[in-house]
Amino acid sequence: MAAELGAGLRIFRDILRRADKNDDGKLSFDEFKAYFADGVLSGEELRELFQTIDTQNTDNLDTEELCEYFSQHLGEYENVLSVLEDLNITVLKAMDKTKKDYQEASNLEQFVTRFLLKETLNQLQSLQSSLECAMETTEEQSRQERQGPTKPEVLSVQWPGKRSARRLQKNSLLPSSPHFNTGWTEEDSQWMTQINRLQKLIDRLEKKDLKLEPFEEEVLEENAKSHIMIVQRQMSVIEEEVEEFRLALKQYVESASSQGGCLHVSIQKLPSDSRFIVYEFWENSNAWNSHLQMNYSKTFQRSNVDFLETPELVTTMLVPASWWVLNNN
Repeated sequence: MAAELGAGLRIFRDILRRADKNDDGKLSFDEFKAYFADGVLSGEELRELFQTIDTQNTDNLDTEELCEYFSQHLGEYENVLSVLEDLNITVLKAMDKTKKDYQEASNLEQFVTRFLLKETLNQLQSLQSSLECAMETTEEQSRQERQGPTKPEVLSVQWPGKRSARRLQKNSLLPSSPHFNTGWTEEDSQWMTQINRLQKLIDRLEKKDLKLEPFEEEVLEENAKSHIMIVQRQMSVIEEEVEEFRLALKQYVESASSQGGCLHVSIQKLPSDSRFIVYEFWENSNAWNSHLQMNYSKTFQRSNVDFLETPELVTTMLVPASWWVLNNN
């Protein structure tokens, strides 16, 4: 089968391997749902999709069936996935050569190697930021469309790599991308709507007397410290894994809270089910992005593959740092 997979389709072999929890070489509906659920499609819609892909009517999916279905819908992403396959191989070869040659290299050669590694990482992180931005926006638009026919108010935002402004629904949270246009032009009443919404959110977290105080008109500085990043992480945990998840979450929160750029971390557990909501407050988007690259953060993300029923839902919002006023009285 591996030899029959065309360019751009080999990734589905890796997808099946990661989604296949019991390592039997195929996906049951529960495994399919745990991996492919995106918080937008309902359980019934996921079941219908599963049955559509299951052309052999075995109530299981294999790599061939995944490739057969998704190959009809790849479009431009066929080229993207093909390039990613080549990039993965190229990067691994470069890492292998670096491992062999670095210790024996001269100081200048070692410097060049470190510089190239850093720039490669920067390029990949920039690309990741753009993809996350597009993913968050499309998911939010899909959720808004399902809420009803009422057309929400809109803001104009700047998509990464694009000059023209796109329309994003006003109730959407701004994704964590430095490319987003943060120049607000709403009327005073709309400013207050946003401020009051933030006020209620923060008050609910710790039930403290927190206060957000905007100016009538404010000129924001264009620097990394002009905004605070608020992150909401929703995680639905497999009931049998709750205790193990609690231990992993405790270690994660302790590590995150010790970071210099972390302002606060708060956890809520919904009483009706095994769903946890984590709120994280970071000094700026750079602090948040750096946190994502730390080993403790990657370890927590990897463990969640086994602990969560569905992929976690992450929502981010940038608020002007000047709004962040804590009342300690």
